[in-house]
Amino acid sequence: MVVYGMQLPVQSQSALYAEAWEAAAGPADLLAVARAADAHGFDYVACCDHVAVPRRLAAAMGTVWYDPVATLSFLAAATERVRLLSHVAVVGLRHPLVTAKAYATVDHLSGGRLVLGVGAGHVREEFEAVGADFEGRGAVLDETLDALRAALGPEEYPEHLGERFAFKDLGQRPRPARDRVPVWVGGSSPAAVRRAALKGDGWLPQGDPRDVLARRIGRIRRLREEAGTAAPFVFGAIAEPLYVGSPGWEVGRRTLSGAPEELAASLREYGAMGVGQVQVRFRSRSRTELIDQMAAFGSEVAPLLQSSCGPL
Repeated sequence: MVVYGMQLPVQSQSALYAEAWEAAAGPADLLAVARAADAHGFDYVACCDHVAVPRRLAAAMGTVWYDPVATLSFLAAATERVRLLSHVAVVGLRHPLVTAKAYATVDHLSGGRLVLGVGAGHVREEFEAVGADFEGRGAVLDETLDALRAALGPEEYPEHLGERFAFKDLGQRPRPARDRVPVWVGGSSPAAVRRAALKGDGWLPQGDPRDVLARRIGRIRRLREEAGTAAPFVFGAIAEPLYVGSPGWEVGRRTLSGAPEELAASLREYGAMGVGQVQVRFRSRSRTELIDQMAAFGSEVAPLLQSSCGPL
């Protein structure tokens, strides 16, 4: 079965994707969008992670990046069904026990709705400001994933003895609501793809073109087969920007727009690659238009994502 989720607006406002109306938006808008996702069949809502953005990158990235733990906890209390994804948490900025405490609490408070998406990060100044290892961030992430498997497991006193981190006889409660919190690994570099294949429960690509995405899915499958790993695994995709119907305004040349049947036919191509979850983003000029788009997608496009050719 293939599901659809979305990155939340408002909480991260990069010039690469934020809509103009988000600049004046706030918590009430986040709540409304999350509740709409809950109501219209979205599998998850997601938010990003940056502690601080240097001036040299602020024009492109912006400086609005809500903390993912605070944001997901805030939305957990206002929703009932939709899952809560960090896309992605830069876990190398924090000790694994600090990360585990925060996200175990989110999972506990939400009744088991957390999906922990993780990534290596890319902003050198951010790492340096908190005393984290930027040059070695890939190796740090590899060990952090092992440490988090222990710290987010069922044991009150988890143990990990590694090169960089070691802990035992240290109790952490509350525990997550489940014995295993799903971990999706983000990134499309060769190292990130390998990390996802060997250490993750799923993969979050970086908006790869469809032909590239298919090749990387094939590589992950080969790596997992070679490693003898048969556990369930979720392949992700980030779709092109969408607009259900005829927009009547300039939505950009990369945006997929049109009738529900046209959009569904395009999105079904991801299913042929083996994708298990598609992240969608809608062009909009206001919160109202965004929620209308979400409702139209949930009621008119989503039912067409199953066809005689197979699932989405």
